[in-house]
Amino acid sequence: MKDFLAISDYTSDEIQDLLDLAVKLKKQYFKKGNKPIFKGKVLGMIFQKPSLRTRISFDMAMRHCGGDALYLSPSEIGLGKRESIADVARVLSGYVHGLMARVFEHDHVMELATWSEIPVVNGLSDYNHPCQGMADALTIQEKFGAKSKGLNVSYIGDGNNVTTSLMHVSALLGWNFTVATPEGYDTNPKAIEIAKRIAKKTKSKLTFLRDPHEAVKGAHVIYTDTWTSMGQEEETAKRELVFPPYQVNAKLVKEADKDVIVMHCLPAHRNHELTDEVADGKHSVIFPQAHNRLHAQKAILARLFDAA
Repeated sequence: MKDFLAISDYTSDEIQDLLDLAVKLKKQYFKKGNKPIFKGKVLGMIFQKPSLRTRISFDMAMRHCGGDALYLSPSEIGLGKRESIADVARVLSGYVHGLMARVFEHDHVMELATWSEIPVVNGLSDYNHPCQGMADALTIQEKFGAKSKGLNVSYIGDGNNVTTSLMHVSALLGWNFTVATPEGYDTNPKAIEIAKRIAKKTKSKLTFLRDPHEAVKGAHVIYTDTWTSMGQEEETAKRELVFPPYQVNAKLVKEADKDVIVMHCLPAHRNHELTDEVADGKHSVIFPQAHNRLHAQKAILARLFDAA
């Protein structure tokens, strides 16, 4: 692995290898602590967007494994504005051992990877959120087992970057993926075409609907996300008129499989896309899911640093 920019860049076996390694590192952490496999390594963390989970999980992943992390704020770099992306990549390649970038435009993280001599990790872009997708898959496999082909994963809400990565990891692992979005808020067509190519090989079934109630029939996983992502704040009022029928509430959860788990990548706007009753209820795994960012990212970094 040179970079980790999109889940769809990898085969089913490669993704499962990362998940298996994440399980191993998680068990090791809770047993005796992780071995210092990142000793002498520093991860530079570039942020255009603020973050709770991404920043802390990457920072602690490095520390747990004996390395260090360096936070680089938007004002310090001004990626593509104060200095060209190519120049930033080439300068940082001489200072640190890897880069994680949380950006607005996917082209920015792609350009970083093009010019960087060190591994680059996509911490989020407007196209996808691959590290979140890996934590999601780890959480689902912990619940249903690694040999979980044929699971029904249903996403309800805005067809955004989180949807893309969840769709791709579901297709690669042989899960059936259903998405219900309002008209005008569909998943990226390019991402759908990629998912269809993967699904042909893995026999995953992809379904695209408008009706959330139809989408959750037989679902083992219900996933939702905020109706308005960062950078879309001017659309908030409009979106709050469109999305209420897509709220994940107790009524919707009851229409799924009796052992369904409910997921959300956080931050959650409670009682908008997800009710308190569901977020804090017996089906919710939103906090174990958030904690799994740490362990999934350790595995990604270990493969990129060739450390495990």
